[in-house]
Amino acid sequence: MKIEFAPRSVPLQRRLQTASVAQWIFSFLGLAQCCTAAFIGLFFTRFWLISALYAAWWLIDREKPSKGGRRIHVLRNCVVWRYMRDYFPITLMKTAELDPRQNYLVGFHPHGVLAAGAFLNFCTEASGFSKLFPGITPHLMMLSLWFRIPFFRDYLMSGGLVSSNKESASYVLQKPEGGNLLAIIVGGAQEALDAHPGSFTLLLKNRKGFVRLAIQNGTPLVPAFSFGENDLFDQVNNPRGSCLRRIQHFLQKIMGISLPLFHARGIFQYSFGLMPYRRPICTVVGKPIPVQKKNKPSEEEVDQVHQRYLNELSELFEKHKAKYNVPEDCHLEFV
Repeated sequence: MKIEFAPRSVPLQRRLQTASVAQWIFSFLGLAQCCTAAFIGLFFTRFWLISALYAAWWLIDREKPSKGGRRIHVLRNCVVWRYMRDYFPITLMKTAELDPRQNYLVGFHPHGVLAAGAFLNFCTEASGFSKLFPGITPHLMMLSLWFRIPFFRDYLMSGGLVSSNKESASYVLQKPEGGNLLAIIVGGAQEALDAHPGSFTLLLKNRKGFVRLAIQNGTPLVPAFSFGENDLFDQVNNPRGSCLRRIQHFLQKIMGISLPLFHARGIFQYSFGLMPYRRPICTVVGKPIPVQKKNKPSEEEVDQVHQRYLNELSELFEKHKAKYNVPEDCHLEFV
């Protein structure tokens, strides 16, 4: 089952679509810095009390990103996300029903440069998540360091983003009433360095922590592949072993985030800029893989479930790739 939305073609709506994507790009590249500057700057004005009160609130509320976050449905349903959806466009497709009495752990692939598909499908209602999966509440994990930024942390939580640590994941997956979906971009920021158009390289071969987490909580694993995610930007050539890649890995170890050197089009011209190309993305959510709960699974048990996950993900990719113009001789590569 798939919900599709026809992109609008009138000039005003096209400009609104472009503006919405520009706002999204800015929110992740510049809003964090602006929030930090505003928080510090207010201390030196007559409005210092705002930052003082927020600092007190921040201290009291510091564990919230690891306790399921604080979603705001008005913001998840904001019209700006529908314009962003139509810009590419982005669609969400399900291949199996999810029982709202259970919790699920979704592995999202690939990361892409800025994880546009993951954000829009799981952190907004633009692609109709609640209609496709009634009774399921989605959560998307994000690097914990982003939740240390004042004001910005509240913006992130409003969409359903939660901190990427074991305690945060367990909090969501252990809710007894069920109906929760935790999406993890398994390849993480490091996989963004392989986000070249036409690339199907996934950093997954030795990533087994999410599998162990699923076994410990008895949570079904659900593979999801986002076709077109790597096609939104061009990236400076950085093959494994190159000088640039070694520098990027070094900076990632220091900063905790990767720094892909990407470019695409501009807002008012199409030759160069940081705006993503208008290329369709379709996120296909696979069928659940049952997992037997065990508090201390052995390495062999983890490897067995991990291999089954790889097989299911490959099967999902092979079954749907022809619909999204992926050449027949292209296959997933696990590294």
